Amino acid sequence: MTPDVEPKATENIAEMIGIIEGLEKGGYTYVLGDGVYYDVRKFAEYGKLSKQDIDELKSGARVVLNEKKKNPQDFVLWKFAKAGEPQWDSPWGKGRPGWHIECSAMSGKFLGESFDIHGGGADLTFPHHECEIAQSEAYTGKIFAKYWIHNGFIQVNNEKNVQIIGKFLHVKGHLQEF
Repeated sequence: MTPDVEPKATENIAEMIGIIEGLEKGGYTYVLGDGVYYDVRKFAEYGKLSKQDIDELKSGARVVLNEKKKNPQDFVLWKFAKAGEPQWDSPWGKGRPGWHIECSAMSGKFLGESFDIHGGGADLTFPHHECEIAQSEAYTGKIFAKYWIHNGFIQVNNEKNVQIIGKFLHVKGHLQEF
């Protein structure tokens, strides 16, 4: 069976800009010299999917610290243009969307503001899916996804994404509901 749509981020820039504009109007954003950022402290439920306490997160564990950000966990919605990178016009100048806003825009466009099931690899739970929830729910005022399914990784010799031929492996998982 083939999917009904196979969206590309580059074909949905207008939707991303629309969401960022809505977040800006709602007071969820701020601008620094390198882009437009989402202020995670403005979203009271940040951390609800991953069960992360924002005050206990280790700064700089996943990205290089930007001392100019209000909070180390704040994430970029629109990155200002750099030479050699793809770029589009926006109300904030030429640039490109952040990773998280791409998924929120395409989910909203093709699945609706709220939908039943969202999934992905366990490594996406935090920060990616957490950021999707924060920006989408702040923008729409609705629950982003009702159920989350995260798959683990099969590792052999400390390598993930391996193929096992001629053997069956049983993988344990869980379903999380809001």
